[in-house]
Amino acid sequence: MKLRVNEIFFSIQGEGIQIGVPTIFLRLFGCDLRCTWCDSMYAVEGEDYKDLKVGDLIQKIESLNCKNICITGGEPLLQQDTLIVLVDALIQRKFKILLETAGHIKPSHIFHDLNVLISMDCKCPASKMEKKTNFSILESLQEKDQIKFVISDKNDYEYARKIITDKNFRAKIIFQPVYGANISFLADLILEDNLKVRVLPQLHKIIWGDIRGI
Repeated sequence: MKLRVNEIFFSIQGEGIQIGVPTIFLRLFGCDLRCTWCDSMYAVEGEDYKDLKVGDLIQKIESLNCKNICITGGEPLLQQDTLIVLVDALIQRKFKILLETAGHIKPSHIFHDLNVLISMDCKCPASKMEKKTNFSILESLQEKDQIKFVISDKNDYEYARKIITDKNFRAKIIFQPVYGANISFLADLILEDNLKVRVLPQLHKIIWGDIRGI
């Protein structure tokens, strides 16, 4: 069994509740969405990938000597059948797994394992993909998981605020500004409205800038 892989690298987790933690990143290739602000189009279109056997991937991952792994994309769940095999093997090897997914494909039950954290997007209007969000999937997430809103402007903020008010989410809520936006505008709005969310930047881009493979 093979997965279509864009890149594997070791870096610092730059987003969400695990921000700052040394992590292996496995970026799978391919996505069926086209967010306007996507910062990894090289993993969405073109031919920048290799078809790698699950066994070879496990060997590469273990060689990086870290027990935290983030599976991202693209959209990893487009390859869910084979990904389940890899995730099961990683769980057996005591890895802590973070799955980044866009909120329109239902994750298999294996991703509800206590060793897996699901980070699911809720797309806002500026992405042009907000109609793709499946709210029933987001509402099924557990307290260990996180829902991430990428905020571009005040319209996105108001959309996200309404969603978290109207929906019954158990997962932790992250508001993240689009890269290049002033995070203070978002922090000020959250404080003004006293929202029970976390506002977090993309730490890796603050450290290294907007480049791939870090």
